[in-house]
Amino acid sequence: MKNYILITEKSWHKKMFEHLSQRPNEKWVLIDEKSLFNIEYLNKIEADKIFIPHWSYIIPKPIWSKYECVVFHMTDLPFGRGGSPLQNLIVRGYESTKISALKVDEGIDTGDIYCKENLSLLGTASQIFKRSVPIITNMIERIIDHNLEPKQQKGTSVTFKRRKPEDGKMNNIDELEKVYDYIRMLDGEDYPPAFIETDNLRIEFTNAELSENSQIKANVRILKK
Repeated sequence: MKNYILITEKSWHKKMFEHLSQRPNEKWVLIDEKSLFNIEYLNKIEADKIFIPHWSYIIPKPIWSKYECVVFHMTDLPFGRGGSPLQNLIVRGYESTKISALKVDEGIDTGDIYCKENLSLLGTASQIFKRSVPIITNMIERIIDHNLEPKQQKGTSVTFKRRKPEDGKMNNIDELEKVYDYIRMLDGEDYPPAFIETDNLRIEFTNAELSENSQIKANVRILKK
């Protein structure tokens, strides 16, 4: 019996865990709280591998040095190391990317690569993340079933800077397509929405649709600053 752990706080990964937990001769444990992702708790499980489809925190060395940790990053590594890969790609005009499965080491997204798969970047952040679920699930199964060995990253390294909530401000954007991209790339669980500010108001946008006659329809929430 092999023991595996899935680490994620995101609701869209519930189906991933349900699928993986049905695999024969394997025991799967879901950790969906940061407080439980510690070496003491992990030692009680003694996992063969730890899979991390989405995680926004640094993984401590005592964990990755003892357990084989596999993270999934939404760029074609070594291009796009660092934070906010989805938003950084869309801001740069990318319509597709690769998901890279890599072994955690001391650097930020510098670990050896198990495998990569294509991913479309069309739609909202929520739609993109949900689209990634069956892809990552398949990658996890390939890593286990074929006992994939990670290989060193190749290519030119490009590092992304993690975007901040204030980076969603659209006051100075005058291209309709870029406005649409800003709204959709921040339209997802736990993301602060794209917004415009006046002296007294904050206007937030979600559920954007770009029509053929160059108009954007979106849901709007107006807040007093």
